[in-house]
Amino acid sequence: MEARVLKSTGSWYLIEKSNGEVFNARLRGKLKQASLRLTNPVAAGDRVTLKSEVDEEGNLVIEDILPRKNYVSRKSTNLSKEMQILAANIDQLYIIVTLKNPKTHPLFIDRFLVAAESFRIPVILLFNKVDLYTRVEAAMYKSLSEMYERIGYPCYQIQSTNKKSVAFLKKLMHGKQVMLGGNSGVGKSSIVNALDATVLLKTGEISAAHQQGKHTTTFAEMHKLSFGAYVIDTPGIRSFGLVDLEKEHLGHYFPEIRVAMKDCRFNNCMHLNEPGCGVIKALEGGRIHNERYSNYKSILEEEGNDPYRRSKFQ
Repeated sequence: MEARVLKSTGSWYLIEKSNGEVFNARLRGKLKQASLRLTNPVAAGDRVTLKSEVDEEGNLVIEDILPRKNYVSRKSTNLSKEMQILAANIDQLYIIVTLKNPKTHPLFIDRFLVAAESFRIPVILLFNKVDLYTRVEAAMYKSLSEMYERIGYPCYQIQSTNKKSVAFLKKLMHGKQVMLGGNSGVGKSSIVNALDATVLLKTGEISAAHQQGKHTTTFAEMHKLSFGAYVIDTPGIRSFGLVDLEKEHLGHYFPEIRVAMKDCRFNNCMHLNEPGCGVIKALEGGRIHNERYSNYKSILEEEGNDPYRRSKFQ
């Protein structure tokens, strides 16, 4: 019997059967030991098979995980050699961006985009809290939206506390399993609440001292919304460490670099200072944005034990 994982808490899993019934389930012991590099062998959005019989305590048991078409992961907060899967089998990723309270840095956005591009997951950027914009933020949005839309990432301005402001998302999300990602405090849970009044998620305040959000979602959880969509609300991320990233492939995950690298003289060009580099030529010609190229270099130069999780660019 197959089921969809709605929530993973580490030891218990909330699952939905094909008939819509929701149950708690445990994970088969051997399966749990098989993924030693994962902090969570089963993630929200996974499709799993269940044992035909319950365990000795009467609980449903997850027998196996069906192959994932994709997933978004990050380095575990405390264990640099292990990773946490944030969500699996994603049809659309929405990165929630705020330009104040808290401020999302473009380097954080680009790390997220690289993770999505590695699986060709379509991404839309939602710039939230537009009601707080001054002229500075308005100009910042214009610059960022032009930069990202130019390379294929649609950008929208929203106010998550206003249901009319996010109503257009219902059509975009219909029939899909989507993920909401972003820093703590950007309004992911508020968006879910505005989209479906029957789902009341806890929302938090912004830390006055650090202008960062306080975590209100502890585990990623998928919600079945009334208009025919599954939305995965992920824990607020103050940092985003990429895992299993081979640096020689990084350029392929920047769409504009992927196009320009076809003109590089050498197949193993890293687009730094090599002669005949098509990417450098495109950068100098204005076809690649300086900030995107700068973020490419920043990610490229990070070491496996780099303390970027604590950087000012989180």
